[in-house]
Amino acid sequence: MSKTGIAIIGLGPAALPHAKSLLDLSERAEVRHAVSRSKERTEAFAAQFPFPVSNDIDAALADDGVRAVIVLTPPSAHLAVAEKCFAAGKHVLVEKPLELTVAAGEKLVAVARKADRRLGVVLQHRFRPASLRLKAALAASELGMIAAGFLTVPWWRPQAYYDEPGRGTMARDGGGVLLTQAIHSLDLFRSLVGVSAVRAADVATTALHRMETEDYVAALVRLGNGAPGTVLATTAFNPGHPERIEIIGTKASAALIGGSLKIAWLDGREEVVAAEGDTGSGANIMDFPHDAHRAVIADFLDAIAQDRDPMVSGEEALASQRLIGDLLAKGGEA
Repeated sequence: MSKTGIAIIGLGPAALPHAKSLLDLSERAEVRHAVSRSKERTEAFAAQFPFPVSNDIDAALADDGVRAVIVLTPPSAHLAVAEKCFAAGKHVLVEKPLELTVAAGEKLVAVARKADRRLGVVLQHRFRPASLRLKAALAASELGMIAAGFLTVPWWRPQAYYDEPGRGTMARDGGGVLLTQAIHSLDLFRSLVGVSAVRAADVATTALHRMETEDYVAALVRLGNGAPGTVLATTAFNPGHPERIEIIGTKASAALIGGSLKIAWLDGREEVVAAEGDTGSGANIMDFPHDAHRAVIADFLDAIAQDRDPMVSGEEALASQRLIGDLLAKGGEA
């Protein structure tokens, strides 16, 4: 199998699990460029990983040996960077969210389709073994008819996190807890049970944080089949706890807690899928294993080779971002 030439653009904290994953996938992928505008970040990255670093995005995109680009910049730069990648004929895997706004995300998806290149989005919670097992159980109707569903994201970020330039602002992040932290769990929840409507929502910034955007959202929703559901997400729950997706079915209930899953059938049978590590729910935002990121990148490489969309395509990520917009809009109603 020939290796796929890769360029990484953006070498902030998000680059760490990707770089580890690419080392694991070295038989399939060759990192030819790791690029940041920051000399300090390129030097720090080069000290950790054996990849060529530079501050020249144009040189990376001009390299005919680069077939795909992993874009790890802040979301405010996703569209501009991805447009350059597609213009150069490259496939793109972009960190979540697609962009700051739904409109910008729609443009990004359209640009990818026009360029006839693959667009994947890093929403890695879908690739955890427990998530995949629950998805398969739902597809096989092992839980029966879905009667209700709950999503809870009780995370914690200290004020020091939001004191970093741009954190929690519309200009840099495009939103607060939903778009920056809970998007992973919300995307997984939507992919599992669907969300057909937002009935009511409460959106707030608690007294624990000084920030422009929200750190608390609670909502009543309707699932894809019309059953009731609830959503609660915050970054004000010290010290932070694993996110939970709980589904009530007519044959069984399932509890997906972080990376672990327990299915309990009404006839007394149980199944457990153990967690593979922490989830980054507390102050240490990178406190999680990189296994799911490796699976995202492997699927992206497969998508290129098989000429198909990645599991989390631009359209799939856009649907989750639209849901976030609906939650915030409903919370803003008088």
